[in-house]
Amino acid sequence: MPAPVSLPRLSWGSAVAERRALLVHGLGSTGALMWRYGVALADTGWRAEAVDLRGHGAAPRALDYTLAAYGADIAATRPAGGGAWDLVIGHSLGGAASVLAAAGDPEWARRLVLVDPAIALRADDRAGIGAGLTASFDDPTQEAVRRTHPHWHPQDVELKAQASQVTSRWAVEQTTAQNPEWDVTDAALRVAVPVEVIAAGVGSIFRDTPVEAAVAGNPRFRPAVVIAGAGHSPHRDDPDATIAALLPLLA
Repeated sequence: MPAPVSLPRLSWGSAVAERRALLVHGLGSTGALMWRYGVALADTGWRAEAVDLRGHGAAPRALDYTLAAYGADIAATRPAGGGAWDLVIGHSLGGAASVLAAAGDPEWARRLVLVDPAIALRADDRAGIGAGLTASFDDPTQEAVRRTHPHWHPQDVELKAQASQVTSRWAVEQTTAQNPEWDVTDAALRVAVPVEVIAAGVGSIFRDTPVEAAVAGNPRFRPAVVIAGAGHSPHRDDPDATIAALLPLLA
């Protein structure tokens, strides 16, 4: 297993809250962009902590950007005082890393919520993601983000632009280059805790793909909740519907 790096954290909610959640962002993003989940969980009595993944935001830089390395970092991330996370929410790449961590250690988390997870990527998925990230790095301004996503909340516009300015472009490019066979389906089939999926309604990299059918072989995976009309980042495209879908999954 690759050597883990220590990941910086942001937090929402009381430090003495009984329920603890870990929030894991996607490729080219940062922990700050998981703020919608952090606020919603804190408002319902949770303590939520978001990390910057290696090479992203304020996290350490490295040479290894394999999925195994991302998974090792997440597996080494624990609540204050140790023990298991009551909940892990992983978006896209963060979903793949969370699957690897949960498959490797059934005591790491009690429940996963995967948001349009990148469990397996097809060639067209990789091309589309790469083109979007290239554009973000070529023009990392709020104006560029706003042109592409005029309906996003101003904080998401600000934070997405900032993410492109503070994240290593080389690290993002290497994440694609070092994972030519991007597929953690085998790990997903070994996950032994309940798994909920919130999927994009438009352009999903999970819904209506072979991997959705494959992970159905694990009875811990529940049928996906689809956010109609929302793209790959439903918490930014339709945050109200996404949080409304999330909260019942935690009951």
